[in-house]
Amino acid sequence: MLRTHHCGELRIADAGKEVTLCGWLQRARDLGGMTFIDLRDRYGITQLAFNMETDSNLCKKARELGREYVLQVKGQVTERSSKNPRMPTGDIEIIVHELHILNEAQTPPFTIEEETDGGDELRMKYRYLDIRRELVRSKLELRHRMALETRKYLNEQQFIEVETPVLIKSTPEGARDFVVPSRMHAGQFYALPQSPQTFKQLLMVGGIDRYFQIVKCFRDEDLRADRQPEFTQIDCEMSFVTREDVLNTFEGLAKHLFKAVKGVEGIRFDRMSYQDAMKYYGSDKPDTRFGMRFTELDELVKGQGFKVFDQAELVAGICAEGCAGYSRKQLDELTQWVQRPQIGAKGLVYVKYNEDGSFKSSVDKFFDQEQLKAWAERTGARPGDLMLLLAGQKDATRKALGELRLEMGRRLDLRDPDTYACLWVTDFPLLEWDEETQRFYAMHHPFTSPLKEDIELLDTRPGEVRANAYDMVINGVEIGGGSIRIYHRPLQEKMFEVLGFTPEEALKQFGFLMNAFQYGAPPHGGVAFGFDRWCALFGGSESIRDYIAFPKNNAGRDIMIDSPSPIDPMQLKELHLKTDKQEGAG
Repeated sequence: MLRTHHCGELRIADAGKEVTLCGWLQRARDLGGMTFIDLRDRYGITQLAFNMETDSNLCKKARELGREYVLQVKGQVTERSSKNPRMPTGDIEIIVHELHILNEAQTPPFTIEEETDGGDELRMKYRYLDIRRELVRSKLELRHRMALETRKYLNEQQFIEVETPVLIKSTPEGARDFVVPSRMHAGQFYALPQSPQTFKQLLMVGGIDRYFQIVKCFRDEDLRADRQPEFTQIDCEMSFVTREDVLNTFEGLAKHLFKAVKGVEGIRFDRMSYQDAMKYYGSDKPDTRFGMRFTELDELVKGQGFKVFDQAELVAGICAEGCAGYSRKQLDELTQWVQRPQIGAKGLVYVKYNEDGSFKSSVDKFFDQEQLKAWAERTGARPGDLMLLLAGQKDATRKALGELRLEMGRRLDLRDPDTYACLWVTDFPLLEWDEETQRFYAMHHPFTSPLKEDIELLDTRPGEVRANAYDMVINGVEIGGGSIRIYHRPLQEKMFEVLGFTPEEALKQFGFLMNAFQYGAPPHGGVAFGFDRWCALFGGSESIRDYIAFPKNNAGRDIMIDSPSPIDPMQLKELHLKTDKQEGAG
């Protein structure tokens, strides 16, 4: 080893020891008779001291060093005369008597400190430098701890980790696949897996009754803060289980991670149906850290000559506690906020419940004080509160009101990042209708089992069939989801039929799975968690990019290695692919 200690471990109890440290020069200070250097490695920072009086040559050499030089130093641990309580090693310094430059460094393009002067794109281009910052490194360490504790818990629950293939078959359902051309099979392609779904079901057929994998997955889809073209899942499957067994097992995983990684105990999980989530929160991933549930007001507000309400499919509102004092300017700003294209509301109705018991609203012309009082009773408003109402088509109104609820929660500081509200959302619709293609699509995937009591509706009212599916939601973030699977071939064939597959198409795409069901497939179900998303939640971030060592930017590019990029025409030829130039010539 080139070092005896790292830069974060020495303390006052080590005074007098001769040590060897290695690391990067973070900053240097020349004070005339003394030169001080902060030496940094993965574990921390230690101050080095060079004395002009005792060793002028060594001190001069230290003054010639630049930022990010890689150094090895030998010296004695000494108590500092001017201590730094903000540093774990702030009580000591190293009196250096030997200095070796292991590698010189150019001046970095941004300062490698917590308060850096580098923007996002610059730091992504030089990600290997950004990782030297404690802020970034700590997020990767959090990710490591979460992976370690996940494996520990699942191992104790008798799960075994099995690797599944990365080069698989492209399927038409779900998001777009990334495809890989085959050199050996002209005109044929592999796909990178969006999920190991069919393989983990085949493992259940194979008798591996408790499987997991922390696995890379790939989706060619539009990007945002919580999406990357490649991401990591905690992928799990179990045999001979009911939905309740699955939920209890993975509540256990969540509680283990909260305790082991965050030091948080007492986490509990609520249950909520998809129907209730949409009705009361306008979202299938409701943030339940605060109230403000929707109240439907249709029968109280219609028939009074206010066309906006009379013509609406739904009139619903929320109660913002203590906000009756909002000014006209604040209310106008809220109205403009809900009218933005991404929210889509046409307007906003407000009712102030004043402290004296009177009401002031934007619809006083149509509704009297007694009617507004009935609204308050319905919504649970009290003097000092503010009611906010939206009206329109049912689904659009719920979606917009859900966004308004979250915005009010943010403005009122009700979305405390250190509070955790966990729940399972269950009983999703099995299918969703697409107007453009005039067909049903699986809301989760085509291997999700319908609830037993709804199976008979597949022939008559497929849009009403509920799935035996569930999502884990924490603080309004979907952390993962899963389902009990179809394991009988006839039901799987029926599912493909409802989705518009011909028998031939179903056999071509998924015959391997249906054939496997004929050899004694056990009842099974599972779940997949977004590992990057879970790390971001525990780290208090909205973006998963911070928790990935080498992420892509919002355009799906790795600007550090300049990928994606063109490939050599000879490679294209070997892969039986034509360039644009070759296509035109043909």
